[in-house]
Amino acid sequence: MRISAFRPARLLAASLALTVAAAGCSRADRNDSTTAAAATGKGPATELRLGYFPNVTHAAALVGLGKDLFSKELGSTKLVPTKFNAGPEAVGALLGGSLDASFIGSGPAINAYAKSNGEAVRLIAGATSGGAQLVVKPTISKPEDLIGKTVVTPQLGNTQDVSLKKWLAEKNLTGKVKVTNLENAQTLDAFKKGDVDAAWLPEPWSSRLVLDAGAKVLLDEASLWPGGKFPTTVLIVRTQFLQEHPESVKALLTGLVAAIDFSNTNKADAKTVVNDQLKAATGKSLKPAVIDRAFEHIQITADPIAATFPQLAKDQVTAGIAKTAPAVAGFADLGPLNEVLGKAGKPAVDAAGLDAK
Repeated sequence: MRISAFRPARLLAASLALTVAAAGCSRADRNDSTTAAAATGKGPATELRLGYFPNVTHAAALVGLGKDLFSKELGSTKLVPTKFNAGPEAVGALLGGSLDASFIGSGPAINAYAKSNGEAVRLIAGATSGGAQLVVKPTISKPEDLIGKTVVTPQLGNTQDVSLKKWLAEKNLTGKVKVTNLENAQTLDAFKKGDVDAAWLPEPWSSRLVLDAGAKVLLDEASLWPGGKFPTTVLIVRTQFLQEHPESVKALLTGLVAAIDFSNTNKADAKTVVNDQLKAATGKSLKPAVIDRAFEHIQITADPIAATFPQLAKDQVTAGIAKTAPAVAGFADLGPLNEVLGKAGKPAVDAAGLDAK
């Protein structure tokens, strides 16, 4: 039989080769995942199913879709955009395999990684910093005024839900304030009717409550973070998709960087594109004053601000969402993004140790 033709020396050489390969694979640096992807890659994907939300905090995604910047870079890979209203829904789709990548809030992004024991998804880019506020009835002027009142967030466990509950805990208001969850459009209607007293919302909904419903800002979340920077929207991808189709992931990231450049250098045009996309997704466009105010409170950036993720994970415990802080080590793979940024002559973003377990 042919197998008997292998000599001991050849078997020893093969054994040594496997040992060396295993030693190389034991390194924890997740930035090397693109190297692993090259070994398992299957070429460009047939399609890329991309999640996004109809919010101004997803401006980079909306511009990328509206200007066909993603499709242009993806070439023969068909882009299939899928709209979600809150992060936990997108997480379910990602973990269920019906979505390949998604723009998503930092809280649900962490949950997606934790629920899969750090296997199913990777953080590959940022999209937006800032753009979340606690807006209240005009009669509310300090945190204690919220006692006995109803405060709304978009969905249980979403980014704003965690932020609100952590803040309430720090103010010793846990259990003294009723926290409920409503879709953003329903929150606007409920606030107008007087059924709710406050809401912690992403843009443009915080601006809509201020300008369309007479709310006032009690707190801008940016004031709680160093330099006012915190990741409101990031981009994550299924690990399997990244490994099998690294070229498609880089194409998506190239489109994202182009969308961010367009948004930051052509703000008036970007607002128009975002508004058109919001109208297509929801049936309604924003008033000029609303979209102007919303853009004032966000920074569109490819930097996921990775250094904040350990704290964001701890915040879930403070908020009572998790019993222990979800592990985030190894969550980031910013190698493909930094390759794209390098080719564009832009500085790399810092993984802040989030790329190693």
